[in-house]
Amino acid sequence: MSSPTDPFSAQTVPGAASAPGTGAAPGIAVEATGVSKRFGATTALAEVGISIVTGETHALVGRNGAGKSTLVSILTGLQRPDSGEVRFGGEPAPPLGDRNGWRRRVACVYQKSTIIPTLSVAENLFLNRQTERGPISWRKLRRRAGDLLEEFGLAVDPGGLAGDLNVEERQLVEIARALSTGARFIVLDEPTAQLDGIAIERLFERLRGLASAGVTLLFISHHLQEVYQVCDTVTVLRDARWVLTRPVAELPRGELVEAMTGEAVGLTTGNERPPPPPPADAPVVLRTDGLRLADAFHDVTLAVRAGELVGVTGSGSSGKVSLAESISGLRRADAGTVRVGDRVVPPGSVPGALAAGIGTVPQDRHREGLIPLLSIAENATLPISDRFGPAGVIVPRRRDAAASQMIERYDILAPGPDAPVNSLSGGNAQKVVLARALSTDPRVLVLINPTAGVDVRSKESLLGAVRDAADAGTAVLMISDELDDLRGCDRVLVMFHGQVTRELAPGWADADVVAAVEGVAARESAAPEGAEQ
Repeated sequence: MSSPTDPFSAQTVPGAASAPGTGAAPGIAVEATGVSKRFGATTALAEVGISIVTGETHALVGRNGAGKSTLVSILTGLQRPDSGEVRFGGEPAPPLGDRNGWRRRVACVYQKSTIIPTLSVAENLFLNRQTERGPISWRKLRRRAGDLLEEFGLAVDPGGLAGDLNVEERQLVEIARALSTGARFIVLDEPTAQLDGIAIERLFERLRGLASAGVTLLFISHHLQEVYQVCDTVTVLRDARWVLTRPVAELPRGELVEAMTGEAVGLTTGNERPPPPPPADAPVVLRTDGLRLADAFHDVTLAVRAGELVGVTGSGSSGKVSLAESISGLRRADAGTVRVGDRVVPPGSVPGALAAGIGTVPQDRHREGLIPLLSIAENATLPISDRFGPAGVIVPRRRDAAASQMIERYDILAPGPDAPVNSLSGGNAQKVVLARALSTDPRVLVLINPTAGVDVRSKESLLGAVRDAADAGTAVLMISDELDDLRGCDRVLVMFHGQVTRELAPGWADADVVAAVEGVAARESAAPEGAEQ
């Protein structure tokens, strides 16, 4: 519930009286009718329509490649439709070249942040609006930014580097920037993909406050529980076409999944079958001893056996991501050791981790997982490029043959191995990252939120491939905030304030995980005061 001091309550949202094309009376905030878009031989949208009521939170869902991104690019003025029209509050959308007109009507907070990390928070808030005329007054700009941040209740230094903000703060700065232009229609593209459970709840409270203030939200998510938690209406796209628009409360989840996939399926992700337990005498492949990283985790000792899939979860401050990055060489731990078999992995060395037999799916596929200007084949075969020709010379035919096998094995929807990886949908791009991690036949596979931002079918495919790797003898450590990801694990470790505080066997209840993540189990199981430690 929004309180009177809620920074996103109706009293504090700027531009409420003067936003163009909406007006005070409830009505249709934005409407697209008969929208079609083609890119060469590919039909991205075919006669798609959507109508969003002022002040509602409207979900847009569909599998990767369904047309969601193309529709958003048209609703935000980045693309011109081949046919059809977009209207805001009953008025035609401005011409594509009128960027100020579009900014006053609509803004998008993308899954991939548009915050420029090397600029200050103030510069990001007023990007291209630093001054109305004449030279920039940096003192006035910081003061304007400070006033805006105070209005939104954000305890952020306007003069500080935006790159120092955490994910939640970056999102709020982007929302504040959007509303400061007068926009009353905001598109949120996978806003929870990089947030933990507590931050997600805070975001949802803010979204409810915005909606109560008359701000219209288009919410894009692959997590159906979020659609039911925060949205009023849902529109489904499938294969570039509109399928349905229904009030969320009137649409059973099974029907929603069927609308997205075109198949009568249950609400499973393909990993609910009881995992076969690893052999009792399976050797320990991955071991950490007393691993510590200041302000992240301390004294973490764990072991993963060959063929075992171990899940790790916890809040954003639990240290789980930093632990995974330290094991895989992306971070350098302050103390402790990581071993693969009898081999000590050099700290803070990705090449050292690869040489020891560790494959990794990093948290952010855009920044750490892919080289966007290279092809699928080049990305997927990077760790094994020395296998495709003599003396380090790559024979493209050999590389492409190997990549084609990966495309088939991991169900990557792409025209071929030469396709640029940045042309893929999120789910298929993540499959390329997983294919590369498994290309070396690693003894250990470390995954960090591997299903973030992917659709239900891609999630099924990814988790199935992870289970197959474990069944083939790979020791798997999977860090995830998603309960569905964790259900297929042989056991789940919960981290709280930098330590592993609980281990859950298969069959755990959701409440057990939530309680442990919030620290309830940790506090209850703590030794009484004065007891021997």
